[in-house]
Amino acid sequence: MFLRLLAIAFIWGATSVAWLFLGSTIQYRTAQSDSALKSKVESTWGGAQQQTPPWAAFTVQEEREREEVADGKKVLRRVTVEVQKRIEPESSRLWVDVGLHPRQKGLLWYSTYGYSFRGVYRLRNERSTALPVRVALPFPSEHGVYDDVRLLVNGKPQTVRQQGQHAEADAEIPAGGSIEVEAGFRAQGLDSWRYSFGKGVGQVKDFQLVMTTNFAAIDFPENTLSPTARTRQGSGWRLEWTYRNMVSGSPIALTMPERLQPGPLAGEISYFAPVSLLFFFFVILLLTTLRGIPLHPMNYFFLAASFFAFHLLLAYLADQVSIHAAFAICSIVSVFLVTSYLHIVTGAKFALREAAGAQIVYLILFSYAFFFRGYTGLAITIGAILTLFVAMQATARVDWARQFASAAPPGPQPNAR
Repeated sequence: MFLRLLAIAFIWGATSVAWLFLGSTIQYRTAQSDSALKSKVESTWGGAQQQTPPWAAFTVQEEREREEVADGKKVLRRVTVEVQKRIEPESSRLWVDVGLHPRQKGLLWYSTYGYSFRGVYRLRNERSTALPVRVALPFPSEHGVYDDVRLLVNGKPQTVRQQGQHAEADAEIPAGGSIEVEAGFRAQGLDSWRYSFGKGVGQVKDFQLVMTTNFAAIDFPENTLSPTARTRQGSGWRLEWTYRNMVSGSPIALTMPERLQPGPLAGEISYFAPVSLLFFFFVILLLTTLRGIPLHPMNYFFLAASFFAFHLLLAYLADQVSIHAAFAICSIVSVFLVTSYLHIVTGAKFALREAAGAQIVYLILFSYAFFFRGYTGLAITIGAILTLFVAMQATARVDWARQFASAAPPGPQPNAR
């Protein structure tokens, strides 16, 4: 009996090593896939988007002192220089509509999205004379694609020019007056969207941003501003940030939800597989001992290989079909391998009832627990405790000294009364 247990333990250990190599292979394939494919996704969809407010730039002439050298002496001379200055918005009304459209590439899903942006800003001229300005709208990403770009001043469309990473148009702000600038475009991005008020800590007056989403799993990164109001709207949310006079260095940001990642999930399941096989071997060994069913260590070897086939097939099927379909196919294949084999070795009753039931619980259900983030450990712990309870109740009256002393696989012991 001891040598038999030792052989089964060796089979379990060798299979566990194979699972470690398989999990490492999946992680390597996932990392290689991500480094190669993410740049392609960004080139098509654009990267993370970070929007900043528009501004009005104008040029003024100012007299400044400049140090010069004359006759070997340093002298200060007053010169006239041109200085670029900006007018920041005194009020902002923004609308952003975000639609999530994730894309799968290889073993990973990428959180790609499309959105429309519209902002209405008021820019004021504090000077006593009319001020010709150049209104500039920054684009949120250097590699993005922006459609329907528009700049309106006091409701009138302007001729838009592209200059580097922003669009600009000419306008004039009357003396002591203001203009209303409306800016907008449609674009797409990856992973996150941000609205930054500028570098460092700054003051923001009369600000409102309304964002709508077509998804419910919203998340806000650390060191960003939470919405001041949120309302469920259809399948998503209506989020609102409203500030009268705020001083902050934190941006507004939304992180797109991630879909279940096939590569990392398959890797986690593979790393956990030795625990599943350990429980399965324990139950099969217990049942065959109590029922006097002779299972040779070579039989356990083929059972371990059937378990390994589940994870091996999942590793290379997950990037071809959806992870749920791949999981279902792998489950059917593995259960078929075990039951069809044990049907010949032990008979149909044990194969289809005890062995198939144990495999469904310890391979399929334990592995499927990884689909539920945050509940995996609890589900497996409950399963382990229930297994321990059933095993203790079933073997409470077994004479283990007699069982281990027996050279042949013994049958069940009669209950003492």
